[in-house]
Amino acid sequence: SAKLEDYEVLGVIGTGTFGTCYKVKKKSSGHLYVWKAIKYGSMKEDKKQLLVSEVNLLSQLKHPNIVRYHDRIIHKECATLYIVMECCEGGDLSLIINKCKRTKCLVTEAFVWHVLYQTARALQACHWHHSATILHRDIKPANVFLDSSGNVKLGDFGLARVLESESGYANTIVGTPYYMSPEVIKGNKYNRMSDIWSLGCLAYELCTSSPPFTGSNIKELARKILDG
Repeated sequence: SAKLEDYEVLGVIGTGTFGTCYKVKKKSSGHLYVWKAIKYGSMKEDKKQLLVSEVNLLSQLKHPNIVRYHDRIIHKECATLYIVMECCEGGDLSLIINKCKRTKCLVTEAFVWHVLYQTARALQACHWHHSATILHRDIKPANVFLDSSGNVKLGDFGLARVLESESGYANTIVGTPYYMSPEVIKGNKYNRMSDIWSLGCLAYELCTSSPPFTGSNIKELARKILDG
């Protein structure tokens, strides 16, 4: 099994839902990976269960448009779990959108279609997974990555929920407010369509460099989303 000493840490990439991400190099091969370091010592039991489900989920998802899981390392003394994943050298879409804002330019229509098509393929693999329906539940620019060849990779399944039945719905309100669908805001049951709504919001933001709905607070944002 993998050990911490097998990898050399090159630097911090950022902080996600549960932990810090590092760029690392495997010493034996020189290949680059991303470590998601998650401290679980102070987590409540339900959070630990969510963490276990995320890791199990990642190991199941094998698709060219989903960030590939490689391994996990448990460091019991530090109560830290390290998830080793594919390194996407092209960064995420939030970096591209922020650059467009700074330079007052827009991405090409061809790029929008490219992202939309490949992200939809990733969602199709999740939504129609052979063992269960998997909702991503937090599609946003920062969770859509590009590899060194420009291929789109959907990542950060920290909020994903596995629905065991075909007609399954999930109740919990999670996700990034700008991209939350009307049924999620209402607290109603929802399924695959909420991910598709978020994908539509992503396409809009790629085209315009700003999300389709904005508000000075959550209440105003929710009202605008509900009003359409």
